[in-house]
Amino acid sequence: MYNARQISGMNHVNLLAFFLRLVGTGLLLVFMRWVYGHTPQRRWLFALAALPLGLLALALLAPLLVAVGTAPPSLPAFIARTSLLLVALALLAYFPKIYPHRPLIYLALAPAVLSLVLLAPQVAADARAWMRLAVFDGLIALAAAIDLFSLPRRRSLELDREVARVASLGQPHEVRLHFTNFGKRGVFIWLRDDVPHELHPRPDEFRLRLAGGSRAAFNYQLHATRRGAFTLPMIHVRARSRWGLWQRLMDYEVGSVVHVYPDMKQLTEYALLARTNRLSLLGVRRTRRIGQDNEFERLRDFTLDDNYKHIDWRSTARRRKLTVKDFQTNQSQRLIFMLDCGRMMTNLSDGLSLLDYSLNAMLMLSYVALSHGDAVGLVCFSDEVHTYVPPSGGRRQMNRLLHASFDRFPRLVESRYDQAFLYLAAHCRKRSLVILISNLIDEVNANQVGQYLGTFSGRHLPLGVLLRDHRLFDAADELDPQGEALFRAAAAADILAWRNQVLADLEAKGVLALDVYPEGLTAPLINSYLEIKARHLL
Repeated sequence: MYNARQISGMNHVNLLAFFLRLVGTGLLLVFMRWVYGHTPQRRWLFALAALPLGLLALALLAPLLVAVGTAPPSLPAFIARTSLLLVALALLAYFPKIYPHRPLIYLALAPAVLSLVLLAPQVAADARAWMRLAVFDGLIALAAAIDLFSLPRRRSLELDREVARVASLGQPHEVRLHFTNFGKRGVFIWLRDDVPHELHPRPDEFRLRLAGGSRAAFNYQLHATRRGAFTLPMIHVRARSRWGLWQRLMDYEVGSVVHVYPDMKQLTEYALLARTNRLSLLGVRRTRRIGQDNEFERLRDFTLDDNYKHIDWRSTARRRKLTVKDFQTNQSQRLIFMLDCGRMMTNLSDGLSLLDYSLNAMLMLSYVALSHGDAVGLVCFSDEVHTYVPPSGGRRQMNRLLHASFDRFPRLVESRYDQAFLYLAAHCRKRSLVILISNLIDEVNANQVGQYLGTFSGRHLPLGVLLRDHRLFDAADELDPQGEALFRAAAAADILAWRNQVLADLEAKGVLALDVYPEGLTAPLINSYLEIKARHLL
């Protein structure tokens, strides 16, 4: 045990021993914290070991506190006292996460400023000046110690979150937080929800004072800038003590999951324009039907405008009334999308990746096809097949397609077209309209796509959609290029010539081809589908 004489004459070896004992006590406390946090099923074991370990830590700290407290002023004593203070603050920050607040820092600076007066020889010789400064320091320490116990306990607060599981991209999504204070005293807190940065909460922080034994609820909105599945794991709380000298950070685990889907506003807009016969505003043109519809729908009474070829003579004889057959467009046909999720779909156009545009067009055409009574399926692939939705019809199929594609993002890997086509050939044997949406800029992938789409041309009806790159076409269309721009224009023109040859080879193999910019993909894709239906190619 250290006494005042040992501290006043402390040499380097004794000072080293002092710090070793201090570090040993800190490591013991850290070990206790680790055991408590990593053995939640054996908290009873920690409760049994907490008392002897606490007494051991106290036995190590008590001699230090007595020796440092009774030591006369000296450099080693100052170092020891400062070290004890820093260790105490560090333990408060590590275990209960308690930190000094700004008012306490300002109060601690006041004695430091007043001590500058002691630099004057006349004041330094006055013992009463030293005593007054010591009393002032003691009052600040006493106030800080009393205020420390006014911090709210973790169990006295309870937080909960209410949020709908499904959100739309770019649309405000409401979140409701519930805060309950079980304590007898009121608390002043800062509250912040643990929200991923892609969701952009507004507002992002709340400040409130809640009386004891009361409950409050407040709302904020999420504005998602990216689709996908997001987790809101916890709520962060910063509580202030009664006099504002201390603050405590507490994290409450309140897990919630939010699925951000693409904005379905385009589907509502399509349905509205379809009812008012104004689909041309979306770029969807009228398609002239070749021949007549050949799928039987119903029998009805004959009218003067009906064709005599459609009269059903057997029904007419049975009913003794002229009866004709009604026909409708072929339904229950299959439409399967193959979405490339490889590295070539990571290119951006107006802030969205090529895969985002492809998903929007896929969902729009799926809605149109399902409304026509057709079945829609989906295959998402990159270096492997990630998602497969079997072709099916009905309203629920739209939800399945949404759920399978909302959290799909392009990956920086090479796409394996061979695996995707072999997988589709094994799982879909009925004739279908197979739509491949990709971006080709190299000969190896182009040969694979041409080979497998050409092979599909017999059993299925393949449609290859190649997305254009604005930078490539802008470089080739530049007027009067000079210097480096001239070389870029020549390289871009060479790539475009090769691209046109790829499209020509696809058409020669019986593959339908579509070459469009990503932001203008939806309308041409719907027009191609309607034209295929009108020409009875399926």
